[in-house]
Amino acid sequence: MTNEALQQTILSWFPDPEFLQPQFTEEGSQYLIVNVEAEQLHELMQLLKSNPETKFDYLFNLTGVDYGKELGVVYHLESTVHRHILVVKVQADDRENPIFDTVQDLWATANYHEREVYDFFGIKFRNHPNLKRLFLTEDWEGFPLRKDYVDETNMVVK
Repeated sequence: MTNEALQQTILSWFPDPEFLQPQFTEEGSQYLIVNVEAEQLHELMQLLKSNPETKFDYLFNLTGVDYGKELGVVYHLESTVHRHILVVKVQADDRENPIFDTVQDLWATANYHEREVYDFFGIKFRNHPNLKRLFLTEDWEGFPLRKDYVDETNMVVK
């Protein structure tokens, strides 16, 4: 499926997502990028996986991002059947309590990645079965991959 066909399929499900065409992405990506509202995330992801035309059966990357004012999550999906790739981005309205629906019920690998994002960014995933720190100790304070994180002991100063 081409990027244009993917875009039209998604637009038939949701009338107002924002798309970034590959030539306009800061990473120089060849993949279509769609920004989705947090409330639509799980429904979109479920459709992307279950629809026979899209069949995104492989979540190959999920990462947290601190954009400065907002926190977000970026998902890289691939269809091993149709050989197309899509990037889905979502941002939290609330930086102090960022929360999105989990997608680990759709792709088991998200379980680990969502825990990592929670650990380092403090982004919570609604309905995650085991959302707890993965790398850092339970008594660790703060989220070290946030831009506003301060650690006086371990800070590298230029």
